[in-house]
This record gives sequence, C-alpha cells and structure tokens, in this order.
Amino acid sequence: MNGTNVSTNVLSRLTAEWGALTPEAQKAARYVLENPQDVGVSTVREIAEAANVKPNTFVRMARQVGFDGYDDFREPFRQAIRSGTVSFPDRARWLQDIRKRGGLGGLYADLASAALNNIEETFAGIDEARLKAAAQAIWRSRSVFVLGVGVNNSNARNFTYLASTGMKQFHAIPRAGSVPADDLAWAGERDVLIAMTCKPYRREVVDAVAIAREQGMTVIGLSDSPASPIIIGADHAFVVCADTPQFFPSSVSTIAVLETLLSFVIAVASPEIVERVEKFHQRRHELGIYVADEDQG
Repeated sequence: MNGTNVSTNVLSRLTAEWGALTPEAQKAARYVLENPQDVGVSTVREIAEAANVKPNTFVRMARQVGFDGYDDFREPFRQAIRSGTVSFPDRARWLQDIRKRGGLGGLYADLASAALNNIEETFAGIDEARLKAAAQAIWRSRSVFVLGVGVNNSNARNFTYLASTGMKQFHAIPRAGSVPADDLAWAGERDVLIAMTCKPYRREVVDAVAIAREQGMTVIGLSDSPASPIIIGADHAFVVCADTPQFFPSSVSTIAVLETLLSFVIAVASPEIVERVEKFHQRRHELGIYVADEDQG
C-alpha cells in the first residue's frame, strides 16, 4: 500500500504491538501485514475466513492496537481506496513524494525508479513464445548447467536451488575448486548451458559459452546488450536491463527473468513435477525445517 500514509501508520502499529498480541491475534495481524489491500474491501467475516481465524479475533486485534473495533481499524484502508492510493500509485507522483522527504530520499527514488524501469524494459523485449522455447529445451535436456560468476554466482545458485525442489538435472557452476571449462568437459548436445554476465563481461563466462557451442550444447544467454558476446549466437537470448545509480549493475531484471523462466519450465514439464515439489516441501515440514505459524509468537 505504497504512498498511503494513514494505512501505513496502522501497519506500523501492528508491528510495534506484535509482542503484546495473542497467538491468534498475531495470525490476524500477519494476514493484514501481508495482504493490506484486502482490508478496506473486506467485512470482518470475510477477512477472518481468509486469515483462518474467528471474526472476534480481528475485533480483539484491532482493540489491542488502539482502535474501537474492526470498522474503526478498517477505516484508514477505506480512506486509501477513496483517495485512489490503495493500488500501486502513479509512479511520478510517488517518486516526487519520496524526493521531498530530503536526506536519502533522492537516492531511494533513483533506485526505485531504475528497478521499475529495468523490469518494464526487460519484459517488454521478451515474449511468451521465446520463454516457452527456452523452457522446453531445459525440460528435455539431460543436464542443465547454470553459470554465473561474481554477483551472478548467487543468482545461478538460487535458480539451481529452486529448480532442485522438483528436478535433479540442474548444476550451478563453477563448482567449488573448479573452473567453468572443467565443469562442462563432458557436456554435449543433450545438455543446456544457462549463462549470465553484464558489462564488463567476465572472460570465464564468455569462454565457457564458446566451449558450450563447440560441444553442441544449447546455450541460453542473459546479458545487458544484444551485442553481448554471450547473446550473439545463443540459441535462446534474453537481454536484461541492468541500469542503476549505484556502482554495480542491477540484478533485479536478471532474477525476474530467471524466476519467470523456471515457472515456464514447470508449466511445460510433466505433471509429476508438481507432486515432486509438494513432496519436497512436505518433507521439510515433517522435519521441522519450517517455522510453524503457532511458533511465531
């Protein structure tokens, strides 16, 4: 609920009073914090059902943070709807408001603007058909090697980690103590290389892409220019916008494209992949890896 100062103040009060709330009231508060857009348009019964608590829980929660009841609590969110700021605000107005706050507001506005522009420009240059084709190549492959060095190393490993919840053929490279060329030594026509690098282009990534092509691998390239050495000649090429006021290139668009690509892989995959992902996370719940809602008091 960006730009909605009144309702934002309510959310701040919820977090400030969190420790004083009962476990059930915390469930209600958590739903509000995670879904503030629902508050202004929902009755107490509707929002209680969505949060899986009793309606009286929302009433008690509202009173615990200083309101007369749920209607009083909901009113700031309704005001936000009436003023037209409940949805994502007009960007120019929002950024101007941030700048007026002084201090680091200008930097914050510049970074927010760059991130939003990067996402828009990146996805404007990518269509569904290209993503689907790359996803199908990944799903049909024997192995998928995901290559990133520097900041992109964490992006590559995050992509591989997420993919591993439902698939086994993904490998983030370079492996510890290795170099990309060695990791690809036995790869061939049945394998895929996903490579990413932005200016200044990392030599080991450019060299690895050249090796992959020589060995007949399918190459999926993510870079910041159509003239990038890993984009030219790639079987599936995605140009990402990485502009930013800071020193290092932004990873926002790269991460967004990777997440979208992985979603497309799951969409084109065999039906059993959904069961695999569910089984993976069910096992984690059974092992107590995740914190249960009742433990978050």
